[in-house]
Amino acid sequence: MHLCLFEDDQVGHLQPLTLTRGVYDLRLGMRTLLQTTRDAFGHPPTILHARPQVADVVAQENRLPVNTIPADHNGILFVNGRWVPESGKLLERLQEAAHANEPARLFMQGNTVVAAWAPTPAPDMLQHGALLRDHFSNAATETVEYAPMVGRLWHFLDALRPALIADWEYYAETTTLGISTDASVHPSALLINSEQIHIAADATIRPGAILNAEAGPIYIDSNATIMESVVLRGPLYIGPHAQVKIMGNIEGSAIGPWCKVAGEVHSSIMHSFSNKGHPGFLGHAYIGRWCNIGADTNNSNLKNDYGLVSLYNEMLGTYEKSNRQFLGLIMADHAKCGINTMFNTGTVIGVNCNLYGAGLHDRYVPSFSWGSVETRYQPYRIDKALRVAEAVMARRNTLLTDADQRLLTAIAEKR
Repeated sequence: MHLCLFEDDQVGHLQPLTLTRGVYDLRLGMRTLLQTTRDAFGHPPTILHARPQVADVVAQENRLPVNTIPADHNGILFVNGRWVPESGKLLERLQEAAHANEPARLFMQGNTVVAAWAPTPAPDMLQHGALLRDHFSNAATETVEYAPMVGRLWHFLDALRPALIADWEYYAETTTLGISTDASVHPSALLINSEQIHIAADATIRPGAILNAEAGPIYIDSNATIMESVVLRGPLYIGPHAQVKIMGNIEGSAIGPWCKVAGEVHSSIMHSFSNKGHPGFLGHAYIGRWCNIGADTNNSNLKNDYGLVSLYNEMLGTYEKSNRQFLGLIMADHAKCGINTMFNTGTVIGVNCNLYGAGLHDRYVPSFSWGSVETRYQPYRIDKALRVAEAVMARRNTLLTDADQRLLTAIAEKR
């Protein structure tokens, strides 16, 4: 059996985060959706279906076959890349269905294809930009009662804390958790509820740091550094090579690989390779990759009237209610903001924006925008944007590839 994570026609609701990656490459907690799904099925041979515009970047990111049906497969289990796998009846049923002697099956939740078992899929199956019900028309349909799906940007924040706990439980069952003998933990560091704290090899905990796991587990990954007088409150994930800088205050968040974090961060996700290296508040936010947040930048995460927050949906071209009282900043890949930048409750910043100046920025800023509240926004020249991206990525010994450049150029041209 091969596993195939696919994209459907709803991933546009997750723009601008999905403009630069497959939906399954978005971080949920300690793991991305792709990692979570592969772990749930025991790491079978895996292929990916991706929209044509992101296919090359997906391939270089994951080192897996993309949009190609392997000749040697023994049936393919197609799983929606927006599904958040959980232990239970649905996972067991999909595992049961995915066998060569089982007939084709389609698993539907309302109008959404959650998964499909295809013993003999068409060779050109993955050439469609989105996989839909009609592409599995020869399969008997089973109704799914409950399959959590990421359908809107705020759903990542809905799922964050449960995902952090589920990730901890997965690693507790499959690996050995605890304080590695190869970690450097200063004697003055305070570890509260230490049986719920994991500090991986070559991680560093410096003097005066407080790690409080009373409200949820804390996972410090390899080569991460927790600096002096930092306060960490679980559930929390600090990824490989990430740094929490002096007196940082981080709670209920997932900080991905190679991120630098300071100030107060609450109930937020930083995908990877992004910096918030100075004081300022980030709350109920999702920050993409290669972003930089200037010193004393703040986002609001609660309206003054305590009402529900609306968020701009690029696919619909309008705002929609989130049913969340707390919702802050969504910032897509390669976006930057200067010192003292202010973001209102429920703000969406597109890919490769460069923002600065006083005052609250618009609650929606399209990709490749440059400017301030006073001067308004101008198109960010693609040649200049690519030079900046190349310089930023080089600082992490990462190349801006031809695939990256083609994708960013295509996004800029559609602005």
